[in-house]
Order: sequence, then C-alpha cells, then structure tokens
Amino acid sequence: MADLQRLADRLNAICDEQPFTTSWSFRNLRTGERADRAGAVATPSASTRKTAYLIAALRDVHTGRIDLGEPVVITEDLMRGAVSGVFYNMTPGLTFPFRDALVQMIITSDNTCTTRVGERVTVPRLNEFCRSVGMTGTVIRHVVPPRDMPVDSDFDFVAQTTPDDQVHLLGLILDGEAGDAGALARLGVSQPLAKLALDILGWQTLRMKIPGLLPAGTKVAHKTGSGRNGMMDAGIVYRGGEPVYILAAYTHHVPQVMPDGLPGHAASVRTIARLSRACWDLT
Repeated sequence: MADLQRLADRLNAICDEQPFTTSWSFRNLRTGERADRAGAVATPSASTRKTAYLIAALRDVHTGRIDLGEPVVITEDLMRGAVSGVFYNMTPGLTFPFRDALVQMIITSDNTCTTRVGERVTVPRLNEFCRSVGMTGTVIRHVVPPRDMPVDSDFDFVAQTTPDDQVHLLGLILDGEAGDAGALARLGVSQPLAKLALDILGWQTLRMKIPGLLPAGTKVAHKTGSGRNGMMDAGIVYRGGEPVYILAAYTHHVPQVMPDGLPGHAASVRTIARLSRACWDLT
C-alpha cells in the first residue's frame, strides 16, 4: 500500500505542475491495487470511446449480427468533417472487410471507418453495451463529430467517459482474453474475439502518449484520443510479455498556448507520457 501511495503522490505531482485539468485511473495488474485522480468524474472521451465501439461490434460479430468479412465502402460523403485517420485521402469507392474498418478505427482513429462501424452497431446499442458492462459514466451522443460542425466547436458533446470506466473495460477485455468466463459473458464475446480486440489495440500507431517515454518496443494495447481542449489515452502496458498495469489519463481545459509559449497540446501529450513513465518506474 505504501508503494501505491508513493505512485499516486508522484502522479498527482505531475498533474499539479500543469495549468490544465488532468484526471487518471491506475490499476496494478500484479497486485490488483488501484488509485485514481477524479477517476469517476466524467470528461470528454474523444476517440478513447472507440474501445467500447470495438467490443460492441465484436459482440455483434459473436451473435452473428455482423460478419467480419462483410464489405465496407468508403463513399465521398464520408470524406469531410472532423478529419481523423487516413481514409480522407483515399479514392471514393474503396472497399474492404468490416474487420479492417475495426482495425483502422483503432490504430489510426479513422473517422470514416468509425462512421461505418457506428452505423452498423448504432448509438442506442453502443450505449446499451456501455451500461451492460458497467461503464456507468460513459455516454455516447454521436458516433463521430457531426460533419457540418464548425471547426471551432467544442467536441465535448460527442461523448463522455471516465478514467475508471476505461480501466474497467480494458480489465474485462484482458480477463476475457485469459478465458475468464464471467468477463466473456459480460462482454458478450468469445475468447478469440477478446484476443482479437487486444491484438488490434496493440497495433496502435499513435504512440506519443502512454508509450511515449517507455522503452522502445514496449507492448501497449491502447486507444488514444485528441480533442480541441485536451488529449487522452487509455491502455494496458506490458513488460516481458506480461501485462503490468492499466492506465487511463485525460487532460482537459488545455490552453492553446502555454505560459512558456509552446503549444498546449504538446504539454498535455508530454504529461500523459510522464504519468505512464512514473507507473512504469514505480510498478
């Protein structure tokens, strides 16, 4: 317990250095100990909400409602709006399996693919999934930011979550991959689908936050988020092939320019990386 308090004190000290709001939730996977800073307080989710989309979609795959091989078509109407990912730059008509839409939704946070996934699952079913697995602070209002939304709009209304909810969901997926029958039943997926989810999260290409200050090649299964007012990341960190901790970190009310003149988004990214490094060093 003393070690956990030492870690919590270090994480809070990192947060206190910044002029913006930072919340986090941590679980030590070796001891089961947990700590948080405003872990149950709702905050803008940005794209970290897409981990729930991934598992909700795989639940529908498990029941046969969705086929991983069914075709997804990227149409011209999807190639505008809040740009995130890579398919905005592709040729309209590009067609690929639903599985690949799930992959791109996570590893490049592609919003064209996220739209297609959300259309198949639907917002009501996404919210039902979150409630069913115990993500009590998570609410999905839109699949992605509306495509006609002004560029200076606040993204907060799209979805909210809590650091605790994200750690809870990632813990369930990890337990499901290990074959825990209760976790699999709650998620509504099979063990191979839970493994697929962690594989996809582990293919993440955006690695400046939780993995940013970890040793090169460190395995992290995570989903990042970038909002107009903050940066986010939630993931499982591995050492020697074994999962050692889960961390969800959210920054909010980040100024466009920091007192030193540097961009606020860079400071928030660095803060999340420092939080993860402290977890790595003290776990």
